[in-house]
Amino acid sequence: MNKSVITNLVAASLVAVGYGLDHDLVFTMGLFALSGAVTNWLAVHMLFEKVPGLYGSGVITIKFKEFKIAIKELILDEFFNQDKLKSFAEKNQIDIDLNPVIEHADLSIAFNKLVQVIEGSQFGAMLAMVGGKEAIEPMRDTFTEKMKEALREMSEQPEFKDKISGVLTNGQSLDSIRTAIEHAVDERLNELTPVMVKNIVQNMIHTHLGWLVVWGGVFGGAFGLLASVL
Repeated sequence: MNKSVITNLVAASLVAVGYGLDHDLVFTMGLFALSGAVTNWLAVHMLFEKVPGLYGSGVITIKFKEFKIAIKELILDEFFNQDKLKSFAEKNQIDIDLNPVIEHADLSIAFNKLVQVIEGSQFGAMLAMVGGKEAIEPMRDTFTEKMKEALREMSEQPEFKDKISGVLTNGQSLDSIRTAIEHAVDERLNELTPVMVKNIVQNMIHTHLGWLVVWGGVFGGAFGLLASVL
């Protein structure tokens, strides 16, 4: 049972107990806690899933093209800039190992792009209600780790290695090489579907977003207690 379900059950239990015992303080705390937890749970759910009648829901799926563009820019700028291409060409490496490059790559750019996509979407206003980009900042490390795993898998595909090795060893200019690599990256990314992008992002950050539901319940209960006392 995940954190969101537990929080909602606890809040609902307080409502039931407060109502059953005719205890206004417990009932109000539970009602406010349930309101905060359910609202944040719905916000998290709407980030990944399209909810009929709720405009702006399913933003990760809707904005998957922007996400793919961010990945493409990351790969080209971090792994295949002019200096790295020149180094690869001079060494004439046939069996290219990108793992050392991936390991030391700065993936904060990709995370920032993802945050910008979310904030610039219809979901941005709702995200602001639950803490804005600061609320998803704790997932940065998890995002970096999972993204490196995905990039390693892509770079180890035989077809990808063959294309990169081929363009590095046939005497083309660096600009031509970069264009060819960009085409290879596009081919791989075009295989991604909106559902696949949603699953990638969801697996990276869903655990951290669960805490939004927990804190929504906690702060909602605190406000309920304050309202009841006042």
